[in-house]
Amino acid sequence: MTRRTKIVATVGPASESPDALEALIRAGVDVFRLNLSHGTLEEHLERVVDIRAAADRVGRAVGVLADLPGPKVRCAPFPDGGVMLETLAVVELAAGSAGSDQRRIEIEYPSLLSDIRMDDYVILGDGAITLRVLQVAPVVRAVVETGGRVQGRPGAHLHSERLRLETPTAEDLVLARAMAAADVDFLAVSFVRAAADLRRVREVVGDWRGGIVAKIETAPAVAALNELVEEADAIMVARGDLGIECPMEDVPHLQKQIVRRCVESGVPVITATQMLESMITAPAPTRAEVSDVANAVFDGTDAVMLSGETAIGADPIRVVRTMARITERAERESAYRQWANRLGRVQRSLSSVATDNDRITFAITHAAQQAAVDIGASAILCCTRSGNTARAMARFRPEARLIGLSPNLGTVRSMTLSWGVEPLQVDVYRSIDDLVWFAVERSVGSGAVKHGELVVVLAGEPRRGTGGATDVLRVVRVT
Repeated sequence: MTRRTKIVATVGPASESPDALEALIRAGVDVFRLNLSHGTLEEHLERVVDIRAAADRVGRAVGVLADLPGPKVRCAPFPDGGVMLETLAVVELAAGSAGSDQRRIEIEYPSLLSDIRMDDYVILGDGAITLRVLQVAPVVRAVVETGGRVQGRPGAHLHSERLRLETPTAEDLVLARAMAAADVDFLAVSFVRAAADLRRVREVVGDWRGGIVAKIETAPAVAALNELVEEADAIMVARGDLGIECPMEDVPHLQKQIVRRCVESGVPVITATQMLESMITAPAPTRAEVSDVANAVFDGTDAVMLSGETAIGADPIRVVRTMARITERAERESAYRQWANRLGRVQRSLSSVATDNDRITFAITHAAQQAAVDIGASAILCCTRSGNTARAMARFRPEARLIGLSPNLGTVRSMTLSWGVEPLQVDVYRSIDDLVWFAVERSVGSGAVKHGELVVVLAGEPRRGTGGATDVLRVVRVT
């Protein structure tokens, strides 16, 4: 594998068959996303089984990310065929669920009259239709600033800081339990505002060993970024709702800020939303979309995500292959050496607040990065039970191949989201000597390492009392 940026693909009607899943893995998918906002729980549980079977047939580790719906405010249904909301028309807004039309839009949010304010914006769907509130009493009236056709039950985006909605919802917690029991690898929590939202999900899933993904899509989440990075196992830059919640001109800068913060902390980060949107129907992306994906790679993102492109698109396999080509080409121009140099300075400035284990792991991975450069190592082998060693090493974006080896299948699958990490499963060994020897042997057997090459091997030895820190570094010539 030469591509380092991971690809997350959403499963849907266009991609849910066993043959399609297998073809998508061969095309380059590293993690499959299940959007729990659509379909039944039973359908998603069947997809987990099908994904695992397809991964076994291909012989590759593939992750599964279950994306919880979150608190979605929707309009009451519009008539069949939809209606046209004309720009500058004035409409009435009301709390209710009976129905909506071009004169009165009912929103399924009981506290609407209490929480809405003059000059608030109400955005329908994915941002195509914008209403501005003109009057709040005795009835709410709004002017259509950007019109268009609206149909079905579109989402209604209101001012998030005043919304009385709980994250995660009761439905989210039920779904989280079920998906954790199905042994998915990641749970994504929608519309997160604070670290406490993530802890509520951790409490209900008990001893499940998967990772919690915080979706950054609200202004409060941006303000709480540092605490969310500390609490989450991964972060998603959900640019769709983020671009509605924040000024759209801020979104590229927020994306770079979030990605940079995650890379510094060794927390995998996914860049999502409308990356190759035109390929839902078209055979090729727009040039702007190609640039968008490439710039996400230049930002340093761990993964890029496809949504409707693979869920309902005309040719999901072509989409994944296109994404793989774009990211691989962009990686050849990325200044990863500068990432490593900058990270060294950042970590030294944070060393006073880090734990002993963190400082040990940083020192060893930093040394491994430099050693790999100095000796021209072909690969860095990270022996890890939890995946932390591989994630800590991935922060440096090394030029050498990055192999993550673990005896735990769950850990192997969790590493599918981390930049550059090629996950492999190994047996449990009792000594560091055996661990290093068989890690090299397994890497050679997989084709990642060749005879005569120099490799750097990282591991941890709990008997030394380091409590899980990475504290062993060896340079090995493969013979």
